[in-house]
Order: sequence, then C-alpha cells, then structure tokens
Amino acid sequence: MTKDLFSPVTLGSIALKNRIVMAPLTRNRAGEDAVPQPINVTYYEQRASAGLIVTEATPISSMAHGYPALPGIYTDAQVTGWKKVTDAVHAKGGKIVIQLWHVGRISHPSLLPNNALPVAPSAIKPAGKAFTYQGLVDYVEPR
Repeated sequence: MTKDLFSPVTLGSIALKNRIVMAPLTRNRAGEDAVPQPINVTYYEQRASAGLIVTEATPISSMAHGYPALPGIYTDAQVTGWKKVTDAVHAKGGKIVIQLWHVGRISHPSLLPNNALPVAPSAIKPAGKAFTYQGLVDYVEPR
C-alpha cells in the first residue's frame, strides 16, 4: 500500500503528485477583518508536500462566522491574503482547495456584525456553548 500512497493520481481535473490529502484543520490565526496572515502562509506552505491540501473552514460572508479569528473569503483583502497562501503552496509544487463554510445557527452575536443573531433555517437554539473571543458562552436562538 505504501507504493500506492506515494504514486500520482488525478482527481477530476487536478493532477496530484501523491494520494495524501491533508484534511481541513481550523487554526484560528487570521488577523483583523478575517484576513489570512503570514503565519497562515507559512502553515500551508510547510504542508505543500501533501498531494492535496483542504484549507481550514473559511467563512463565505461576515454572517458565516462561528469561531474567532477565522480567515474569510468575502472581501478583497481576504482574497489577497489567500492568494499569498496559494502562491506559496503552488511554489512548493502543492495543490490546495478551500473549504467554504457557513455555520448557520452554530454561531453567536459577538462573532457577527452589529451583534446580529445567527442566520438559520429555523429558530431553534442549539444545545451547547459557542467558542467566542470572551470564552465559551451559551448559543442563542437564531433568526
């Protein structure tokens, strides 16, 4: 099996140098305004030897956040930050895809613009606690 693990494979239109896929791992290291930072570039660049990297959960809008310090993909500054990440991975011969993310009700007003209520398909408060900049707090009923 080791021989196969390190052999090239084509996944759709993407040719991979090996069959190793790095699963998404949320790092909570984005800067102000959810912009990827140099530490994000270094983190992914160091893992470019995997056949394919799947990025950490990446909010698709300001209302999609569910955890602190996640890098978004909905502003020009965020796209520029992710371009630095992808350029670094590609320079090392790696392939990278983004995990697009919206947490729905699994959020908290403190993580959303203007302390808005989370958006969800139904107004059912989740059990458990939200991980926020202030620590763990009860989830709220979404809108």
